[in-house]
Amino acid sequence: MQKNTGLKRICLALGYSIKGIKSAYKHEAAFRQEIWLTCILIPAAFFMDVTQVERILLILPIILMLMFEIVNSAIEAVVDRIGSEYHELAGRAKDMGSAAVLISIILTAYIWIEILFFN
Repeated sequence: MQKNTGLKRICLALGYSIKGIKSAYKHEAAFRQEIWLTCILIPAAFFMDVTQVERILLILPIILMLMFEIVNSAIEAVVDRIGSEYHELAGRAKDMGSAAVLISIILTAYIWIEILFFN
């Protein structure tokens, strides 16, 4: 079997990534909510009277939040695929993925509050 290299590999990887984003949107309510929040906050960041660095700081944690939500959803999908019975390690993996999302949401809120109200 020949490996895909070069531009073909990049195009295939892009296709898989788009498929993953579509899957997350279709199957994960939290991801849909975060996407809609992103559609509001990122454009809002461009209308605010902030410096370029502040604008980047407003947008970056939103993107990180989406990334962590996708990783959390992937962890949950793999754990659920393995079995429906409770296992401590499976529960720990799901809880840690959820904690990553929570921390990213707290970071997003903190940065927005800090820049908008204490700048």
